[in-house]
Amino acid sequence: MLTAFTAGLLLITVSELGDKTFFIAVILAMHHSRRLVFVGVTAALAAMTILSVALGQAVSVLPKVYIHHAEIALFLGFGIKLLYDASRMPAFSCDKEVVEEAEAAVKQADMQLPKKKNALAILTEAFVLTFMAEWGDRTQIATIALAAGNNAIGVTTGAILGHAICAAVAVIGGRMLAGRISERKLTFIGGFLFLLFGVVAAIEGA
Repeated sequence: MLTAFTAGLLLITVSELGDKTFFIAVILAMHHSRRLVFVGVTAALAAMTILSVALGQAVSVLPKVYIHHAEIALFLGFGIKLLYDASRMPAFSCDKEVVEEAEAAVKQADMQLPKKKNALAILTEAFVLTFMAEWGDRTQIATIALAAGNNAIGVTTGAILGHAICAAVAVIGGRMLAGRISERKLTFIGGFLFLLFGVVAAIEGA
């Protein structure tokens, strides 16, 4: 359980900082109650984590050898892709495309809601935007892969804590940090982390 918890915590914390969902939380927190945004964002990420772990557990009924090889392939594949993406990014800057996508998502959601929003509207907006942005993201797929071969409770608690940490950083100090986040460095770290998990999975299954 401890190994699964640590893997989930590290993987999510590193991968989510500077991600689209991170900047959605930053933008929402600039216009609405930070507490409400944090609750809505964290609830969405927790729901996505539970869903991903459930999918991972469903996959675990397949033959162990197939799950093991798929887990290794996913981690190594993601690791190589992240390292390649990082090598093509400019240094010392966040990904402008990701920020623009987050801004566009928030703007579109704001147009569909009344100008004067109550607490429920803010919570709903934060929840829906975050959930949709996280769907199909590499962290969701990585969570499914982790849950397929590791303790479900450990992965769930570690991943949710990692998401909560990133959400707290986004709503509390995201505006100050947004321009200082080096997406290149975070992507490099994430890539090495994925490769590390792939190697560990290969060694454990040897």
